[in-house]
Amino acid sequence: MADRRGTAGIGSISLTLAVLAGLAACSSDGEETTGPHRIDAARLVHLSAEGKVDPSQAVTVTAVEGSRLTDVTVVGPDGRVVAGKLAEDQRSWQTTGRLKAATDYVVRIAADDGKGGRGDTTAGFSTLAAQRLLTAKLGPDSSGTGVYGVGQPLTVQLSEAVKDPQGRQEVERALTVTSQPAVTGAWYWVDDKNLHFRPEQYWPAGTTVSLAFDGTGSRIADGLYGGDRSALNLRIGERVESVVDAAAHELTLKRNGEVVRTIPVTTGKPGFDTRNGVKVVLGQERSVRMNGETIGIAAGSQESYDLNVEWATRVTWSGEYVHAAPWSVGSQGVENVSHGCTGMSTENAKWFYENTRVGDLVTVVNSRGATMEPFGNGFGDWNLTWTDWVKHSALGGPVSTTAPVAQAHAAGMARPEV
Repeated sequence: MADRRGTAGIGSISLTLAVLAGLAACSSDGEETTGPHRIDAARLVHLSAEGKVDPSQAVTVTAVEGSRLTDVTVVGPDGRVVAGKLAEDQRSWQTTGRLKAATDYVVRIAADDGKGGRGDTTAGFSTLAAQRLLTAKLGPDSSGTGVYGVGQPLTVQLSEAVKDPQGRQEVERALTVTSQPAVTGAWYWVDDKNLHFRPEQYWPAGTTVSLAFDGTGSRIADGLYGGDRSALNLRIGERVESVVDAAAHELTLKRNGEVVRTIPVTTGKPGFDTRNGVKVVLGQERSVRMNGETIGIAAGSQESYDLNVEWATRVTWSGEYVHAAPWSVGSQGVENVSHGCTGMSTENAKWFYENTRVGDLVTVVNSRGATMEPFGNGFGDWNLTWTDWVKHSALGGPVSTTAPVAQAHAAGMARPEV
């Protein structure tokens, strides 16, 4: 349990400069000296708080009547200066930047007594240790090429559940998304531990994107404070989008708006209908074993299968792929005979595999299946309207990614289907 002594009723911690009368030197004839002179500022400073400071609270320095502050600097052990603001009348100064938990800070103060006396002094304070730190796992993983398709959402997985609305607002304020070119986007709370960020429209091709979390000093809940900064950078590639028309039995791939190839396909047959809606490529596997038992088909039954499948592009975690299906070439372009996947010839599947990447869009239309769910089975984020999306931001509004601003107002893989 962290030591919380001295925190009761703290709204801010005040360092009061008590400018003492009579300290100015006097002339031999008894007249007070009013010209420029140095004063012993160390004797004029009083730290009113005892114990340790709650890092979520502001630290304030004030000067008494007739005096003014000329400079205040708060510095941490890492040499970083905590941002602050001096009042117009120079009678007070307050931190505006975040304080870290369990940290010792040095306060350097320069003051003017209003009578020509000037001096400076140094004080210090410490912050309470956080009982728990909230950290964030940022996605997508950019350890590879760092290049993604235009449909790729940004993801955040928190180390602890955050249910309180004010705590969620603090989390969003600690998250920063910047991009070039800038877009309008918003956060969506999928559940208590997971958030997604997407633009109103798809990312423009060639966009560079940065995502950062810095909750340092933010109070999320009792005993829970934001953790240190984490960040990732990624780049958006060309706009590649494929439309699978289940009624016409064909897939059309466009690159930057231009049709590149139309491919005959087969999709899910009755009872195994392919999901309608917008999906995002989750990954690609040169070869994958597909077994009907993993989706509830009994071994040895008429519908059972156990196949080694090549050139497989995954679009749901439950096992929906675009893949090579040489056993159904006679049905491709004619009828739907698969168990939910989009099947095509080996040659076409290899081409599709080599011309798509994670984050690209695959939209299924005219299937008798249900619509792709927004979350839990991949990235169905784009099946929600922008209006509905924004409603699930804790801060209640979209943000622009033009500059580093806090986002303020302004599963495991199952086995495949085949």
